[in-house]
Amino acid sequence: MSPIFPGGQAQFSALLASQASEYRPFRELQTWIAENVRNHLSVEALASKVAMSPRNFARVFAREVGTTPAQFVEAVRIEFARRELEATDKGLEEIAALSGFTCAEIMRRAFLRCLGISPSSYREHFHGHRSQAIRRSA
Repeated sequence: MSPIFPGGQAQFSALLASQASEYRPFRELQTWIAENVRNHLSVEALASKVAMSPRNFARVFAREVGTTPAQFVEAVRIEFARRELEATDKGLEEIAALSGFTCAEIMRRAFLRCLGISPSSYREHFHGHRSQAIRRSA
């Protein structure tokens, strides 16, 4: 994934949407992952949700979705954290926990790897921009 630039939030959301599988059980699993981002989402746990062996699940998921299960879960967690950073004043540790990251440092590393920006820098840039845009258009 490329770094976030102005307007990048929508591009990142579109990336997740573009990864939706056409295979119904995986599409449903992707929705379940997004709704259960705090859960333990290992390959083994996800494979059991679709009644597949972990090895076969990982292979088929990558073929169907175009990314590994771990990369998909990380992207969903980043998306969730990104929205929390934009819309709330919650601390980084709380957002990390709500997003399914084990701690703020792990979340920071994921942001840097996937978005090219730290969570605190992301918040500085995007926090409140949505509400300001809504107020301007009203």
